[in-house]
Amino acid sequence: MSFNPFMKKLGLSVLDRAVIVHVDDVGMCLSSIEAFFELYDFGTVTSGSLMAPCPWFPEVARRCAARPDVDVGIHATLTSEWKGYRWGPVSTRDPDSGLLDAEGYFPRTSEELQSRAKPEAAMREIAAQVAMVYAAGIEPTHIDTHMFSVAHERLIDAYISQAIEHRIPAMLPKPDIAGFESIVAGYETRDCLAGYLRELGEKGMPLLDAVVAMPLDEPCDQTETVKRLFGSLKEGITHFVLHASTDSPELRAITPDWESRVWNYRTMHSDTMKRIMESEGIVLIGYRDLRDALRK
Repeated sequence: MSFNPFMKKLGLSVLDRAVIVHVDDVGMCLSSIEAFFELYDFGTVTSGSLMAPCPWFPEVARRCAARPDVDVGIHATLTSEWKGYRWGPVSTRDPDSGLLDAEGYFPRTSEELQSRAKPEAAMREIAAQVAMVYAAGIEPTHIDTHMFSVAHERLIDAYISQAIEHRIPAMLPKPDIAGFESIVAGYETRDCLAGYLRELGEKGMPLLDAVVAMPLDEPCDQTETVKRLFGSLKEGITHFVLHASTDSPELRAITPDWESRVWNYRTMHSDTMKRIMESEGIVLIGYRDLRDALRK
């Protein structure tokens, strides 16, 4: 794997393992908001991203606007996966956009979205979500993607264009990382996006050396799992994602993997995790660091 040029821009060496510990889905429900702020202040999480179309967005936006120190970005959302708790576009109610399913919400899967969404509609929708974050008084540090739904040749420009316009990094992996085939479905799509990502990297967009996730299928203490994941990290910049939530009746009603989300939170909210990070020599960074380096 080639040396990531942003390591030098961050003042790090070729041997360092820089990790963005990132909470996805902040604002999906109240529990996600509480978990993010608790972990951020505890010091084991360095960044998170907000879901503008979700009902709890006004509350998380209020809290973030009051905390300009918090490193948060936009979780570009074009899918709505749960059975009894849904959300839809903020830019349109037109079925011809391809952004609505038969029930009037975003499609449940990335595959359904990618087969139906009109690129220009996706462009307007992501731009509208970004505008909501700025209008709430938040200066986002980055943009990333819910369920990797934009990982398609018809939708990737709607995502990248916002990063370029606002001079913020997008969550983008190098095309040679382990697991790229699981992020991008379909050989032709992977081949297309791989070339696009290389071009973006050459033009100065930061690319990630690894994307690693805490499990959503372990409804128990995940300390040993996380210790193993941190221990296996290579040199470079890693996006380490979790879906942390505090326990609540609302969370239990929304998602069948609620226990694993709670254990994402509990596992990271421990002094043991701090010791593991220290012993592994992990260099914690946030997307604000990448944004500032990009703008320089």
